Amino acid sequence: MSLKDRLVEDMKVAMKAKEEGKVRLSVIRMARAAIKNAEIDKRIEFSDDQVIEVLAREVKMRRDSIEEFSKANRPDTVKALEKEISVLMDYLPQQLSEGEIRQLAQETIAEVGAQGPKDLGKVMGKITPKTKGRADGKLVNQIVRELLGS
Repeated sequence: MSLKDRLVEDMKVAMKAKEEGKVRLSVIRMARAAIKNAEIDKRIEFSDDQVIEVLAREVKMRRDSIEEFSKANRPDTVKALEKEISVLMDYLPQQLSEGEIRQLAQETIAEVGAQGPKDLGKVMGKITPKTKGRADGKLVNQIVRELLGS
């Protein structure tokens, strides 16, 4: 079953669940709309990999919003966004741990032959496709910078 089909099936289940599935239903509808809009923009039918990219972008937007709402002392909104993230994470691949990212970064640094901070772009160019949808880009960048000594 494709990821888009799974979203449709889960949406039906959430609709039948009435009150308990309200948040889940709204997040799934939002995700499907984001996917559809991206498909319309690109004028193609998305594969699962492209759907994962859209969902990962939605998670990133919510994480960025959490930072802002935390600064503004809005715990109610932060809690709602965290619930939305947890629903979206159900559709993303298993996330890499910090240790796995660190190991992948070390391998990539060796593969590229990076010597220092000036090689950050080369390393990020190689590691990003390997972590796409499986790790937060900010965390990957932070670990690579740390390992390169910048």
